[in-house]
Amino acid sequence: MWRSPCAGATSSEERVTSYANSRPTLGGGTHELGFRDGLAAALTDYAREQHLLTPSDPDLAPTRLGAGLTAVVSVKLDHPELEGALRDRLGNLPVRACVTEAVRGHLATWLREDPARSAAVLARIPATARD
Repeated sequence: MWRSPCAGATSSEERVTSYANSRPTLGGGTHELGFRDGLAAALTDYAREQHLLTPSDPDLAPTRLGAGLTAVVSVKLDHPELEGALRDRLGNLPVRACVTEAVRGHLATWLREDPARSAAVLARIPATARD
């Protein structure tokens, strides 16, 4: 899900690729939005637990956390709703909440289990990532 800066990643480039039923969704969609929401929620929660953010600080913005991020977001659906002229954007609304909760839960566990890498990840988040 995340290529840790501790593993030698130094790029500030964002690399996010998404799929619905193994079909590339170059236009993104609800699964990518859910991924970003879950990422922001887990990182915000962890930063607050570590007292890097106070309760009055704004949450980290999902759209501003891409620097250095490498992710593959893939979902399997019975009835994918592909939108756009090229049908390359997933439109299933319930998928967003499902992906958000999955990413939030799993990333929160990882952050707590590996404090050294978690600190490195949080250190790469720019101050501009706050709303």
